[in-house]
Amino acid sequence: MAHAITNPKVDAYFERQENWRAQSQALRKIVLDCGLTEELKWGEPCYTVDGGNVIIIHGFKEYCALLFFKGALMKDPNAILIRQTENVQGARQIRFTELAEIDRMTDILAAYVLEAVAVEKAGLKVEYRKTEEFPVPDEFQARLDAEPELKIAFEALTPGRQRAYLLNFAAPKQAKTREARIEKCLSRILEGKGLHD
Repeated sequence: MAHAITNPKVDAYFERQENWRAQSQALRKIVLDCGLTEELKWGEPCYTVDGGNVIIIHGFKEYCALLFFKGALMKDPNAILIRQTENVQGARQIRFTELAEIDRMTDILAAYVLEAVAVEKAGLKVEYRKTEEFPVPDEFQARLDAEPELKIAFEALTPGRQRAYLLNFAAPKQAKTREARIEKCLSRILEGKGLHD
């Protein structure tokens, strides 16, 4: 295993962390022992190789997790990789609640980390669904058809911003809720902004 070099920004992150501190630090040691570079991205510890994002450690209310950016391309002999939602295309998680489970799985986790590094170094790419493949909710399509300036503004957005809006608009089961979401976002689309800008 490689010599672990920690990043002071990530040290500060762990010092502030209230939930999952011991579990996250155990995951950190495993990842660093595999020779990855530690950075702080999106406010979370992120681990890279040759500049490519490989893994992020993040915590949620019910668990902490190792998230493999290209997990969909990895083998999963232990059936432990989890797809967060049906809309997640490339990333996969391994979730934890107890420090003991991380300790028991150290060798398995190291093998997964090393495979993720190999996937990144091989230059493998996740084939993402194209924006055109995402369904456009009927309520939004009606607005696009009725308002040419909205259609032009939406088509001018980056594919990622378009997908974020489409997923957001399609999520509610009730048409009334979909319409409310669309109405709330119209000005942002017309201003060329993404859902989370």
